[in-house]
Amino acid sequence: MVDLSSYQLQQVSSLPPSSPTSPPARSSHPMTLRPRQPKTANLAAFAAATSASTRVLHSPSSKPFTFSDADRYAVWHDAMCDEIAALHSNRTWSLVPFHSSMNVVGNRWVYWIKRRVDGSIERYKARLVARGFTQQEGIDYSKTFSPVIKQATVRLVFSIAVSRNWKIHQLDIHNAFLNSVLTEEVYMKQPPGFVDSSLPSHVCRLHKTLYGLKQALRAWYTRLSDFLLSIGFRASKIDTSLFILSDGTNIFYLLVYVDDILLTSSNSAMLHHLIQLLSSEFKLRDLGDVHYFLGIEDQSTDMGLMLHQHKYILDILTRAGMTSCKSVDTLVSPSKVTLLSDHSFSDPTRFRQIVGALQYLTFTRPDI
Repeated sequence: MVDLSSYQLQQVSSLPPSSPTSPPARSSHPMTLRPRQPKTANLAAFAAATSASTRVLHSPSSKPFTFSDADRYAVWHDAMCDEIAALHSNRTWSLVPFHSSMNVVGNRWVYWIKRRVDGSIERYKARLVARGFTQQEGIDYSKTFSPVIKQATVRLVFSIAVSRNWKIHQLDIHNAFLNSVLTEEVYMKQPPGFVDSSLPSHVCRLHKTLYGLKQALRAWYTRLSDFLLSIGFRASKIDTSLFILSDGTNIFYLLVYVDDILLTSSNSAMLHHLIQLLSSEFKLRDLGDVHYFLGIEDQSTDMGLMLHQHKYILDILTRAGMTSCKSVDTLVSPSKVTLLSDHSFSDPTRFRQIVGALQYLTFTRPDI
């Protein structure tokens, strides 16, 4: 904007008076009035307000697969805005000019509906995921290994807590990967639907990790484990996803699986104090007593803790298209064994996915 106050306006000489008898000259060029356009600074808000009026207000029951499909619904648009707000508040990236020497990683939106144990919708979530498969080793990532929790460790902690009548708390870290700092230079395209109109050709220089990056899980685990070790925890030598804290009289067990945490202790008051200490370092939600962890439903009874995977089984049946099949007492009838045909499966990937899901089902159903 130019400040006109610094300029001196030249005085325009008065025009000679026109003849009173001559009619005013008419312009032969037709003039058409155009509606006033919004200012450039308000284009983003103007576009958002215009598209918001065309969005569907009712809540969908299935998740979309593309940004254009999701942006038609108000709930998915709000979920994306919440994700972008969290990324900006955490200073996840800064915009820098693009250079041909950069390895720029793409990204996409991933949507899912978080449901309760009874199947009802809890909330709609949208997550910006980097296309990490385009990263180049030695340029924008180096080490990627991160430990994964073992089933036997989960069973052991549950057994200890139930046998000693301890409470098991479940914590959820909000946007866990945004807490870890990148040590490599990683560049990413601007998110679909949220490109800065004033800098459309710039790219994002990532300062924090994003889901999808090859080093994201390792960076988050390092960030969390460094904090836990600093307050007195030690990692188990058998399973480094288990952290133990003991001061002689009280003992704490903390299980980590990405952004889901299970915490139990012999002292309930110290347990709540530890949760407050974690919340001062990370933004988290205290979900109370454990009820659903890694697809395992946990129900407290008078006899202890009952573990089952009812919802997980229904999801497998739905994926395999077998929800209308009849149930049997035994998995395979020994008197009716049939040989498989020599023909290969039409979709081997889907078959392998179902077999892998059945393997995880052995956590509560070892008989299969």
